[in-house]
Amino acid sequence: MMDNNNLKKHISGQFNSELEGVLNQVLVMGGLVEQQLTDAITAIHKQDLDMARQIVANDHKVNGLEVQIDEDCTRIIAKRQPAASDLRLVLAIIKTITDLERIGDVAKRIGMMLLDNANKKQPPLVSMENMGRRTVKMLHDALDAFARMDVEAAIEVHKEDSKVDREYESIIRELMTFMMEDPRSIPHVLNVLWCARSLERVGDRVQHICEYIIYFVKGKDVRHTSDEDIHSMLD
Repeated sequence: MMDNNNLKKHISGQFNSELEGVLNQVLVMGGLVEQQLTDAITAIHKQDLDMARQIVANDHKVNGLEVQIDEDCTRIIAKRQPAASDLRLVLAIIKTITDLERIGDVAKRIGMMLLDNANKKQPPLVSMENMGRRTVKMLHDALDAFARMDVEAAIEVHKEDSKVDREYESIIRELMTFMMEDPRSIPHVLNVLWCARSLERVGDRVQHICEYIIYFVKGKDVRHTSDEDIHSMLD
């Protein structure tokens, strides 16, 4: 459930209920996306086609939640005409669910790629499990920060993306070696490269969610700001 410490109470109890309902739906969506991403990492590692099929089949649930939450936010804006922090909260929610849906798309496309290449019997060229698990933990911690609207926790998660980037660069170097040693591996390498790049982008999208938390609580837009500069902006 949503921690309400950073949510001010309104004269209208119904308005409070609407906001809390939407926030809790975001966490439901986030939990589903986290599970989809976890399953996608497992499916890559184990080459599990049944799990890949389940990931693809579940994507409609993520999309449905995005549409529902978006409609609820539109209704709140039209009905309540929120201002100041209330408007920032609604905007943060709308932006957050967009990034969550796109993370869900990554999981789905990984599942589809595994299914499309099922008959080629190609072993994984490199392990992306560590990188994948790191992005899953980032997402989990960002959702936890979102539930509490915890700025310090959001900043810490934001910093973790640099580790994902370093792992991505290491994978790229390995894949380049495969291509140089055996040009016949290029089609397979490109598939693996796509997966690695998609996971790297998940880290970026988790950073966005952290930035929306900061925007809501502090009223500061820290997009395109380095980790070193974020603290100075908020002091």
